[in-house]
Amino acid sequence: MSSVPAVAAVPASLPDVALQAPALARPLDWVGMEGIAIPVRVSDGAGGHVQVAAQADLSVNLARAGERGIHMSRLYLRLQQELARHEVTPAGLRHILQASVDSQSGLADRARLRLRYEALLLRGALRSDNAGWKRYPVEIEASLADGHLKLVLGFGLEYSSTCPCSAALSRQANAARFSADFAGAAPVPVEAVRDWLASDRGMAATPHAQRSEAKVRVELRPQFDELPLLALIDALEAALGTPVQTAVKREDEQAFAELNAANLMFCEDAARRVASVLSADARVERWEATVSHFESLHPHDAVASVSGTGPAVS
Repeated sequence: MSSVPAVAAVPASLPDVALQAPALARPLDWVGMEGIAIPVRVSDGAGGHVQVAAQADLSVNLARAGERGIHMSRLYLRLQQELARHEVTPAGLRHILQASVDSQSGLADRARLRLRYEALLLRGALRSDNAGWKRYPVEIEASLADGHLKLVLGFGLEYSSTCPCSAALSRQANAARFSADFAGAAPVPVEAVRDWLASDRGMAATPHAQRSEAKVRVELRPQFDELPLLALIDALEAALGTPVQTAVKREDEQAFAELNAANLMFCEDAARRVASVLSADARVERWEATVSHFESLHPHDAVASVSGTGPAVS
């Protein structure tokens, strides 16, 4: 018969070597933990919230040169408590950071938190009544110093890019086949042209397209109460015109093909579309973005980067 080993009694007083003086005394910029596993509550894009797995990096400065180390367990426990109580909002992040500083009993006056997770947003189909979940990688960096909160929001989104050059060459090939098939014919009835276009003969070439990605990083102005993740994603997907889809029926796939035809773009064009959104958003102080087209024609990718500032705010 197995038995559970007895747990040793905890001594009334445990040694704490952290109280010893450091051998080489000096302040430290940041001390803390990275890769903390933690759940967070975020918007689902449909008026509700979902809980997703996240990783957190949390640190404070060690302002006192003569102290050996910070109270790291206090940081960990406070982070768990605060994220359980607060959603990921500017006010909630400020509260977490201030609580982290306060937990150090005067050892620190600055705090920094990074959160990494995949936002799950419910996205409707283009034409059918279906919907599906779509994931967006998100990274939030929040820091608090001298009472000032700095927030940086990073995220990625996927879209489709159809090459304008390839589209022009495909149209030329289609036109050449049409001329060959109807050369010398009398005026061609509309019905005959329609039937030819709907047949295999009506597609001599197709333009190449590829899944593409925009990675965005924005520094937010402090006067707003919410992280504008959903608003920025919606605006950028609308500007790009061809966000990748989730639930797809035939009518949705046809609509997607039509959107690709209406939004032919090189990576340079995509970067400018992203820039037009970010430079006009009053919530954004400064921003940077990189778009990558994962080429189907080449074994390498086409990439463009752009940066700038948000509009002036009086």
